[in-house]
Amino acid sequence: MLIVLSPSKTLDPEAPVDASTCTQPAHLPESRRLIRCLRELTREDLAGLMHISPKLAELNFERYRQWKTPFTPSNARPAALAFKGDVYTGLGAGDFSADDLDYAQDRLRILSGLYGLLRPLDLIQPYRLEMGTRLSNPRGANLYEFWGGRISADLRATLAGQRRPTLVNLASQEYYRAVRPRELGAPVVTPVFKERRNGSCRVIGLFAKKARGRMARYVIKNRLTRAEQLLDFAEDGYRHAPELSGASEWVFVR
Repeated sequence: MLIVLSPSKTLDPEAPVDASTCTQPAHLPESRRLIRCLRELTREDLAGLMHISPKLAELNFERYRQWKTPFTPSNARPAALAFKGDVYTGLGAGDFSADDLDYAQDRLRILSGLYGLLRPLDLIQPYRLEMGTRLSNPRGANLYEFWGGRISADLRATLAGQRRPTLVNLASQEYYRAVRPRELGAPVVTPVFKERRNGSCRVIGLFAKKARGRMARYVIKNRLTRAEQLLDFAEDGYRHAPELSGASEWVFVR
């Protein structure tokens, strides 16, 4: 079983780091190509392209110019600790033991517009580049065309080494679009988290994001190896709802 998560817009550049455990992103040469494209844009271009404020455009304009390799513990941070959005509040990697981090390194991947695919301990430098950004690049008009089948090839290679290969999709739709399910050579399961409100069940983004992180944490802390074990997930009041679920979409309600 292999989990995929989305990244977060919020980053902690001062996240703790253990130099002995850090790893390097697999696609840094590709990231450099994207950085070159981003450096061609003005602050105003960035604000329009990413629909962000002038202040955020300025911040990221400078980030792209400061971005450099090699990545070291002094200029970069492990991805699972650097991301700080709702998903990563749920994941809570800050209190993982060394064994937890080792297990996460094998079982968890983070989709990224700039880095393609990250392991939890891969070092990253601060950036903002959502997967849905229509950034013109040498391979096309957007990041889906830029990454092509590279992300899926990496996932397939990892899944091929597992005894019970299943991809657990805990990413947003925007990021999961970068994956080509037919090229994985393994089934995909997508957990969906819903809230009961006024007699109906619906997805509420804030809660769903945190729940995705909580489920990833549940897998790591309990050393789960089979997707079917996720059906026992009961964190934060969620329960599996078989009557609302399908073969590959498993609904959890609270």
